[in-house]
Amino acid sequence: MRENNGYRHYDIVPCPKPRMTQRDKWMPRPEVLRYWAFKEEVSLKRVHVPDCGSHVIFILPMPKSWSGRKRQTMCGMPHTAKPDVDNLIKALLDAVYANDQHIWDLRKSKIWGRTGAIIVRDIEPFDFQSIDGNGYDRP
Repeated sequence: MRENNGYRHYDIVPCPKPRMTQRDKWMPRPEVLRYWAFKEEVSLKRVHVPDCGSHVIFILPMPKSWSGRKRQTMCGMPHTAKPDVDNLIKALLDAVYANDQHIWDLRKSKIWGRTGAIIVRDIEPFDFQSIDGNGYDRP
């Protein structure tokens, strides 16, 4: 882990949480084995995601089949293909916490990169006291 000005950079290739079946207990599929290895790596590297005020950025590695020009163009650009960001954050939170119901304020993004990584950035939590129950600003 590298830490710099509110950024925590973990050299871990992001992995989505797969849909698991009973059969995966005794004959796990490759995506389930990859997910379990991801959970173990997250645990070993002591990844920390606060319960509020954080922005998790998933950097997904570009395919080796892409040309050098395409790789240069796409580096840092939004990742709009599968896996979806909800499955990535679900896998991360399940790896960090046994029970993640206390997470209440979190921003998440996914971008292309040369290598895979996870960045957890501290951000200012939203001031929920300034709005009423309908989402309007209080006078």
